[in-house]
Amino acid sequence: MNQDVTDYINKLKDNPKQQWQAEVCHQLRQLVHNAVPEITERLQYSKPHFLKNGKYACVIGAAKGWVTFTIFNARSLTAPADFFEAGPEERKTLKVLAGQTVDYKLLEKMVEQTAATIP
Repeated sequence: MNQDVTDYINKLKDNPKQQWQAEVCHQLRQLVHNAVPEITERLQYSKPHFLKNGKYACVIGAAKGWVTFTIFNARSLTAPADFFEAGPEERKTLKVLAGQTVDYKLLEKMVEQTAATIP
């Protein structure tokens, strides 16, 4: 795991208002590693990016009142209605708000499915 990504998450823990975001980011990071053991990570554009064979697989971003999780190469993903934000077909973005229940197992399966399409 990349230390810059660890520092990004730990910085969220330092702010009492963002501690929930740190937990969500930690869970998302773990599910990406579970889904794609060969994933690499780096901090790019001030956000944790996850790559397989040098190609983007996912990105996490914490903002003022939410955490976003974007899955790339997601054109073939099917998800429950209103699960993802509206956007381009090749990217699916989940916006997590404080107190929201997240189906991490479903997300893990989706990341595994989309990462399998990355050569």
